[in-house]
Amino acid sequence: MIGTRLAEKLLEEGHQLICIDKQYNRWNEIINQKTTLVDLRNKDELFNAIPKDREIDLIIHFAANARVHNLIIDPHLARDNFEILFNVLELARCRSISRILFSSSREVYGNSEKTIHLENDLYIKNCENPYSASKIAGEALIHSYRQCYGINFIILRFSNVYGMYDESDRVIPLFIRLAKAQKDIGIFGKEKLLDFTHIDDTVEGIDLAIRSFDVVKNDIFNIASGQGSTLIEIAQLIKELLKSNSTITTFETRVGEVIHYVADITKARQKLGFDPKITINEGIQKSLQ
Repeated sequence: MIGTRLAEKLLEEGHQLICIDKQYNRWNEIINQKTTLVDLRNKDELFNAIPKDREIDLIIHFAANARVHNLIIDPHLARDNFEILFNVLELARCRSISRILFSSSREVYGNSEKTIHLENDLYIKNCENPYSASKIAGEALIHSYRQCYGINFIILRFSNVYGMYDESDRVIPLFIRLAKAQKDIGIFGKEKLLDFTHIDDTVEGIDLAIRSFDVVKNDIFNIASGQGSTLIEIAQLIKELLKSNSTITTFETRVGEVIHYVADITKARQKLGFDPKITINEGIQKSLQ
């Protein structure tokens, strides 16, 4: 989802891309033609997918098993995330690729007494689930490759990205499907307040990081809206916009899930010029089009 939208923007800007995925792109045929199918857990497959004579300026690594609840059910998916990143970093080391941009997550902050989180508010003791652990470990591995092998990085921590190409069971697309079908909308945690970020704001933040790489390298940025919405507010807004008769039902928060998170995006504003513009109301309306 994010990779597709970013690839569209990078192609518009004239960049040359090699796209690696586990399945062909079903949304954009041009990107599809640039996509090589690879099981990133297999180092040989990855290395063979990148021509040795091709000069690579930057690796943008977004691939991960990213559904928190799925990784709680099956923690092997978290191990995959670490192994995939290890292989990607080995590609960078062995092919002398000196720059990588890595997608981390607001999940690394876990549950704390805070709602608004700065980049320094990561504490291992707050690690809530295997997905969080895979991202914390991934960030540590990236730091180690910087220390030992001189591979420069930017880590971007995303938060509840939604919008174009999202056909998943994440909150917003799931609530939209349920509301359209006049089915009950179930919410796990009526107290949950999270930072939802429209995909176009997210991609703008990524693009700014790429443009500024050499100036801001070896740093971490929250890329989010900087505003919080409860899941109940999201469900009610979707119901209102769709004129749906769905009933909203709340349940206890599931184990391992973050309850309160809003990003402090001050550093991204100051160092990247990041300025998210799409409000949650506008973003959901775009998602309904």
